[in-house]
Amino acid sequence: MDFDKVADELYAGDPAEFVTVRNQRAKEAKAAGEAALAERIRALRKPTLAATILNRRAGSPELKELAQLGEELRKAHSALAGAELRKLTRRRQELVNQVLHDERSMSEPVAREVEATLEAVVADPEVAALALAGRLSTGADSAGDQWLTSGFTPRPKREPAPEREKPATVSHLDDRRKAKRKAAADAASKAEQERTAKAREEAEREQKRVAEFNRLRREAADLAKARKQAEIDLSRAERRAEKSTEKANDLRRRLADAELEEEAANGEATAAQATLDDLRSEAKRIDEALERF
Repeated sequence: MDFDKVADELYAGDPAEFVTVRNQRAKEAKAAGEAALAERIRALRKPTLAATILNRRAGSPELKELAQLGEELRKAHSALAGAELRKLTRRRQELVNQVLHDERSMSEPVAREVEATLEAVVADPEVAALALAGRLSTGADSAGDQWLTSGFTPRPKREPAPEREKPATVSHLDDRRKAKRKAAADAASKAEQERTAKAREEAEREQKRVAEFNRLRREAADLAKARKQAEIDLSRAERRAEKSTEKANDLRRRLADAELEEEAANGEATAAQATLDDLRSEAKRIDEALERF
C-alpha cells in the first residue's frame, strides 16, 4: 500500500466519508504488517470545508500562478522594486477574486477561510506545496509574511533635512525604522491571527451545521424508506383482508345454500315418512280384511 495514493484518495473524496475510509485503509495497512504506514494514515486530518474546496482545485492554473507569484513577490521585495510589487499584488488579488467568484456559493466564514488560505499559498511555499498537491486539511493564514498580502510598496526616499536641523544618525534611523516595522508587523500579525481564529471558529461551526444537516437528511431518508415499506406492507395486508372477506362471504353463501338444501331434504324426508306410514297403515288394514275371509 502506498501512502501518497491513500492520501490522494482521502483528500479527493467525500469529506463525510473521510474518517471511515481513513480508518479502513489504516486497518488494511496494519493487517498487511505495515504498522508505521498505518500510523501515518491514521494521523491524516479530516479537511475542513474550505480545505476541501481548495483541494478539489489542486493543480488548477489559479493555484499554480498564485504559488509562482509568491516567489516573484519575494524577489521584488528583496530588490525594493515598488512598481513590480504593485503589479504582482494586483495580479494576486485578481486571482484570489477569481477563485472566490468561481466558488461564490460558499458561506461568508468559509469564503474568508478560503481567501486567507489563498493568501498563505502566496506567502508560504510549504502551504503552496500542500495546496498544489491537494493535501490541505485546514485553512492557513499568511500572518508570517504580511508584506506579501498587504499591498506593501517601498517608501520613497526622503529629502535630506535642512542644515539647521540636527541630522539623525544612521543607527537612530535604522532603530526607528525597525521599531516602526516591528510595531506594524506585530499589530498586523495580531489582527490577522484574531481574524483567522475567528474564521476558523466560524468554519468549525459551519462544518458542524453541515454535519448536522447531513445527519438529519440521512434520518429523513431512512424515515421515508421506512414509511414506503410500511405503505407496501399495509397495501399487502389490505389485499389479504379483501381476499379473506371474499372467501368468508363465499363460505357464508355456500352455508346458506346448504342450509336451504338441508331444510328441503328434511321436508322431503318428512313427507316420505308420512307416505310410508300411510302405506303401512293401508297394508295392515288390507291384511286384517284378508284374515276375516
